[in-house]
Amino acid sequence: MLKFKNIVALAAFIIYATTSYAQTPTFHLDVAPIIYNNCTKCHRVGELGPMPLTTYDEVAANGYYIEYVTQSGYMPPWTPDHNYTTLIGERFLTEDEKQTLVDWVAADMPEGNPSDNPGMPDFDIGLQLGNPDLVLTMSEPYLHGGDGLEQYQVFIIPTGITETVDILAVEIIPSNNAIAHHGLIGYTSNSASINAAIALDNADPAAGYESFGDYGVPVEDRLFGGWVPGSLPLMFPPTIGKIMEPGSELLLQMHYGPAYQDELDQTTINIYFADVPLEREIETYIVTPANLSVPFYIPANEIVSFHGTVYVEDDISIISTIPHSHLVGKSWLVFATSPDNQDTIPMISIPNWDFHWQGIFTYPSLLHIPGGYTVHAIAEYDNTSSNTFNPNNPPQPMWFGDFTTDEMYVLFFQFVEYLPGDEYISIISDPIVGCLGDVATNGSIDISDILLILSQYGCLSECEADVDGDGAVSISDVLAVLAVFGETC
Repeated sequence: MLKFKNIVALAAFIIYATTSYAQTPTFHLDVAPIIYNNCTKCHRVGELGPMPLTTYDEVAANGYYIEYVTQSGYMPPWTPDHNYTTLIGERFLTEDEKQTLVDWVAADMPEGNPSDNPGMPDFDIGLQLGNPDLVLTMSEPYLHGGDGLEQYQVFIIPTGITETVDILAVEIIPSNNAIAHHGLIGYTSNSASINAAIALDNADPAAGYESFGDYGVPVEDRLFGGWVPGSLPLMFPPTIGKIMEPGSELLLQMHYGPAYQDELDQTTINIYFADVPLEREIETYIVTPANLSVPFYIPANEIVSFHGTVYVEDDISIISTIPHSHLVGKSWLVFATSPDNQDTIPMISIPNWDFHWQGIFTYPSLLHIPGGYTVHAIAEYDNTSSNTFNPNNPPQPMWFGDFTTDEMYVLFFQFVEYLPGDEYISIISDPIVGCLGDVATNGSIDISDILLILSQYGCLSECEADVDGDGAVSISDVLAVLAVFGETC
C-alpha cells in the first residue's frame, strides 16, 4: 500500500512539474515555431511586414503588440472562417498557440535555451514551380511615391506568343515585396480592350495606369492569376487549366501599400505550359448586383445586407471563390443549397471583412456543386460612423462604383464542368514534391502512406503528411493519396 502511495505521489509531482513547466513558455522552444510558421514569411527584411520578426530581440521588442494583434484576430491576416470550410494556405493560430503567446508575454518574455530554437524555414524566393516556359516582365520599373498612400496600378504586358498554348500555372513575382500588397492578372485578346488600355497607359505619366476597381477595360478572364504575400502559386490539376492566344495581353494590377520613401517595383510573371492537352478550360462566373432582387444602394448610417443567388444548371466543380467589397464591407457568407433546401454546401464565410486583406481562396480539392443547386452570396455593409474604415465622415449614401470610396458587391468563382471523381482531384499549391502522396518516401503509394497520414490526422502546422499543401492534415490528404494509390514514383 505504501509503495502504491509513493507511486501516486511521484505521478502527482511529475504532473505538477510538467504543468508548471508548460505554463512558462520560452522563446526558442515555444514561441519561435509559432512566429516562424505564421509571421516571419512577411515580417523580415525586404518583405511587406512593417517590422522584422526573426530573432528573440525583435520578437520580444514587439511582444505586447504581437499579443494584441493575435488575440484580436487581426494577425495572421486570414479573414475566412476556418471552421466553416477548409481552404489552401490557411493562416491562423490555434487557441493553444494564442495562449502560449499570452503566457510568454505574462512571464516577461523569457528567452530560454538557444539550442531549442528550430531555426527559420527556408523561405522560397521566386521560381517556386521550377523553370517557367515563358517569362514576362513589366516593361519599365514603377516608381511608388513615399507619400504614405496606397496605389492600384495596371501594367500592360504583351504575351508575345504566336500560337495558342495551354497553361498549367501562373506565378507572380514582385521585385519589391516591401510595397507589393497583392497582384491580379486580367487576360484579353480583344483588340478594342487592348487599345483602350493603351490609351489609359498613354494618359498616365507614370508607368502603367491607375485603376482602383478593376482593370479599367473589359477583359475575358479577370482572374488569370493572382498573388498575395505568403501565398504559394496555384498549379492546376492535369487536363485542367487556361489558354493563351496569339496577340493576347496580360493586364497586371498591382496593389502597392503605403511607403514613406520612394520605392521601385518591376514585377515578373512566370507562365508554365501544360505537359498534356487541356480537356477542360477554367471558366469564371461573376456575381454582381444583377444577381440581386433589390437595387444595390447603401443608405447613410445604416447596416444593410444583400442576398444574391445564382442557379446552377449543370454540375460544376469549383476551384476557388473570391468575394470583393470595399471599405464599408462587413461580412460575406457564400453557400449552395439543394432544390429542396435539405442539403447545404459551405463555400466561404468571412465574418469580418477587411478590404486590405483580400485573396483568391482555393479549395484543397475540386468542390462539386450539383446541377439544380443554387449558390447564395450574402454580403453585409456597415455604413455607419462606428465603421472606422468608412471613407466618409459623416457617412454618405453609397452606390456601386470602381473607386475605393465607392462600394462593390462582387463574387468571383472559378470552375470547370463536373466529371465523376472530381471530388478526389486535389488542387496542389506547392507542386515541388518528389512523388505526390509518397509521404512515407518508400517509392510507392501504398498502405504505409495512408497509415502515416492517419497518424498525423488533425495536424495544423509543420505537417510531414500534408499532401495537398494546405498546411494541415485532413480528409483531403487521405483522398489525394487514395486517388493515386498503387502508383510507383
